[in-house]
Amino acid sequence: MTITAAAVLFAVVWFMVFFIVLPLRLTTQGDAGVVVPGTPRGAPLDEMVGRKAKVTTLFAIIVWGILAAIITSGVISVRDFDWMGRMPPVSATPVSATP
Repeated sequence: MTITAAAVLFAVVWFMVFFIVLPLRLTTQGDAGVVVPGTPRGAPLDEMVGRKAKVTTLFAIIVWGILAAIITSGVISVRDFDWMGRMPPVSATPVSATP
């Protein structure tokens, strides 16, 4: 896995975990009974985005580490998802273009 691939994998994992963590412990203005004029009742009372970003980073590092270990160890590869048999065999050599 290249450094770029690792960074992209971390970014994808981070945002996926963030969208899971975002609605946890959410208190809406309607639940609290304090609705600010001009906002919907479902708007968050206290969003705590900084704290949720820290929690997301912690869990994303753990999930990313597990995924990176699986990918670099070779336990699961792209060939495992070739259900239609379209990839050439591993022993096949690539065809080089001759001028």
